[in-house]
Order: sequence, then structure tokens, then C-alpha cells
Amino acid sequence: MAVEVKICGLSTPETLDAALDAGADLVGFVFFPKSPRNVSLQQAATLAARARGRAKTVTLVVDADDALLSAITREVDPDLIQAHGSETPERIAEIARLTGKPVIKAIRVKDDADIAAAAQFSTVASLILYDAKTPETLGNALPGGNGHAFDWGLLEGGKRPAFMLAGGLTPENVAEAIRVTGAPVVDVSSGVESAPGVKDIGLIRKFIEAAKAAR
Repeated sequence: MAVEVKICGLSTPETLDAALDAGADLVGFVFFPKSPRNVSLQQAATLAARARGRAKTVTLVVDADDALLSAITREVDPDLIQAHGSETPERIAEIARLTGKPVIKAIRVKDDADIAAAAQFSTVASLILYDAKTPETLGNALPGGNGHAFDWGLLEGGKRPAFMLAGGLTPENVAEAIRVTGAPVVDVSSGVESAPGVKDIGLIRKFIEAAKAAR
């Protein structure tokens, strides 16, 4: 089976269309004010409507409160919610109940202990997203989309439920990442940008082509 691809941090119709035309399976919209990819409810609603029926829509939140989650559910009606903060298993279950949506839980990885910690979310999250834990030396780091990778060997050969792989993926390395980890879904944001928050249509196409040709 071909690997599924998520292009995250989309904010314009042109880049969304490029992702859809190239065969993206999921498209993501970020709700985090500190991110250069942050979008408003209206922007996300417009983009999600444009993508509906062509790809699954995902809204990324970071320790969001109930008011924001309710507004996103009402205005954007995404297919999935991606929780990219310090949410506990209990909070993930609450988000699923509140929104009525499947929840992707992002786990930031540096070592085996981080991989093991994902198990606590296995009964409440619909999907685990393994992302890179940002180096402490990196100032003004975001919860995700920093362009850093983790040791893919940590996922090599393990038998685990379906998961997504993120963190430092690019058109040049995504095939190798898939080969090592066996990831059924890959997620990219900064790896297809010409500047922070500025998606590059050419890179989007190259990334999707490389991921789909992997295995």
C-alpha cells in the first residue's frame, strides 16, 4: 500500500490546491498564535471546505481550551484534531468527547523512553504522531515544525499500531525515513517551505512524489 501523506501548516488556497493536486491524503491547519503557520477560524474554514471530499482535514492545536475546540468543531468541522501540546491521556479523551472527532496525539521523541510513553495514549488517541523533541539549545522553538529529525532507528522493527512520522522530513530523506520506520503515514511542514510559514509548491510536489514512490 502507498504511504499516506499529510501536508501541514497550509494557509493559502494556492498551496492547498498544490497539495491536493499532487495527491495529499491529509491537509493540516495550525491554530497556534506563536507559529508562522497560524490561521484564523475563517481561513481554516475556507480552506477545509475547499479540501472536503479530496483529502482529510486536520486542525492542529496546542493545549487548546474547550472554547477554541468548540469553535473549531463548529466553524471548520475538521475530520481530525491533532493535539500537539502537553495533553494528558485524560485530556485527549475529553477532546474526543467534546469534538466528536478522532484525535491524533503528537509525541515528541528523543529516546526509547519517549517511544514507550506513547503507550499511555493507545486507548484514547486514534493515531500517534511521532515528532522530534526540539533541542534545548534551540531558542523560540515551536511544539512542531522546527525542521529537526529524531533517530528513526528507535522505531525500526517495532510492532506498534498505525502511526504517523514527522520531524525534519524533506523530499530528499522521506523515502529513507519510510524504509527505516515502516511509517504508513508521513507528515511534513517546514520541509516543504522556502521560509518559515511559506509553503513551496515545487517542494510539496516533490515530497508527495517521493513518499508515494517509497517502499
